[in-house]
Amino acid sequence: MPTFSSDGVEIYYQVAGEGYPLVLAHEFAGDITSWEPQVNYFSRRYQVITYCHRGYPPSEVPKDPAAYSQDLQVEDLARLLRHLGIEQAHIGGLSMGGTLTVGFAIAYPEMCRSLVIASAGAGSDSSDREQLVALWQSLSESMITEGMEKFADGYARGAERVQFLRKDPLGWAKFHAGLAAHSAQGSSLTFRGVQMKRKTIYQLEEEMKNIRIPTLVMIGDEDGPCVEPAIFMKRNIPGAGLAVFPQSGHTINLEEPDLYNRTVSDFLTAVEAGKWVVR
Repeated sequence: MPTFSSDGVEIYYQVAGEGYPLVLAHEFAGDITSWEPQVNYFSRRYQVITYCHRGYPPSEVPKDPAAYSQDLQVEDLARLLRHLGIEQAHIGGLSMGGTLTVGFAIAYPEMCRSLVIASAGAGSDSSDREQLVALWQSLSESMITEGMEKFADGYARGAERVQFLRKDPLGWAKFHAGLAAHSAQGSSLTFRGVQMKRKTIYQLEEEMKNIRIPTLVMIGDEDGPCVEPAIFMKRNIPGAGLAVFPQSGHTINLEEPDLYNRTVSDFLTAVEAGKWVVR
């Protein structure tokens, strides 16, 4: 089982295919298996690298709350690339992984050939931020006290995920089962250390204006908390283009895998041909 040590925390990863490296960072409710449709598609042309964030088995689940933050996730990704001897890669992520992609581009722009930022920005609206953080705190506690299976029953049926259930009940059931099997401790500490403490997309406005990297922002039009942040990123990242998936929710890479893959593939082709404009 391939792992590497990120400052003492063992991180599990997989590499599929050959070619230019493409890294995919998963969402809070997912794990390395969430990228199966993308690995199957892109590994025909790229060296596709997926991994489990700290707190997500088979990666290590640290017990110390201080071992969880977006800054540490950024360092984990940088160390993964160094471990593999990769100087630069296409970097992509969804939801938590998408916000991580923004942070990685700010911290390590030289390691990014391009960025794919999908379904990112939940919690950025200041008008409901306090209420949302309180909800996250409650959910983080319920994972420990009531277990991941009960948490998954509610979380996987949220307003931004019922679209997946409606379109692909078998795929949704697999997603639900995976979430229910996550580490309660790792998921709870991730909520507390990452989602509840990271900067919002709107707070990164000045940093995003300095991102001179070809960027694709992707959003489902029914992913309410992330639509406005996606538009904000389009307006403030000089090299950003925006793709909107109709009647789609949060987990667009699983909900609409064919459209997701074709959209990303067209973007990467344009980047590699020098045809994606950074204004």
